Amino acid sequence: MYADRRSPRQGLDPRSAGIALVVNGAAITALIFAAPDMVTIRRDPPLRTYPVPIDPPPEPLPPPKPVTRARQAPHPVPAPIPIVPSIPRADLTPTPFPPTPGPTSDGTGMATGTATATPTPTPMPPLVGPQFDPRYVRDLQPDYPPEETRASRQGRVIVRVLVGVDGRVRQVEKTSATSDAFWRATQRQALSHWRFTPATRGGVPEEAWRTMAISFVLQE
Repeated sequence: MYADRRSPRQGLDPRSAGIALVVNGAAITALIFAAPDMVTIRRDPPLRTYPVPIDPPPEPLPPPKPVTRARQAPHPVPAPIPIVPSIPRADLTPTPFPPTPGPTSDGTGMATGTATATPTPTPMPPLVGPQFDPRYVRDLQPDYPPEETRASRQGRVIVRVLVGVDGRVRQVEKTSATSDAFWRATQRQALSHWRFTPATRGGVPEEAWRTMAISFVLQE
């Protein structure tokens, strides 16, 4: 008896192919349904626009002023120093002048010649000193100082006063005084109340000094 030596039929098994198709289809379907949960789509927010203010352009700079340079005057050229020829020592000797001829006698005993008269200076007119104006004689005596009255003290003051051309006293100088109170009272009275006729020289008023003596005597 002979064994069946024919090889099995080679080819694709329909059952295996069907099972592979079912498995592959189930895997693709699972991937399709799972894709929305796994993939996240990001969308950008809507673009917003707004106006941006633009600064005005800067003002144009003024054109630079032309620089004017003052023309410098040319330096003066010093003049050449003249050369003075040296003078011989003999030329420096002074030449004696001829003597002036004096008056001569002509035999008659009279001298002849010319004489120059020297002008005589005109003397200044004398100064007439200032005099106290008699219209102000009641203003001559100063007020008695109160402190000297309380002390029952009498005194005397001698002053020099400068009388102006208007007859008013310009300055007072103390020559002597019994006390400062008597001196101050005399000074105030002289500057404010004394009046003089001004000094004159040739009829022209002139400032001049005059010495005045004031006595302070208590009245009983």
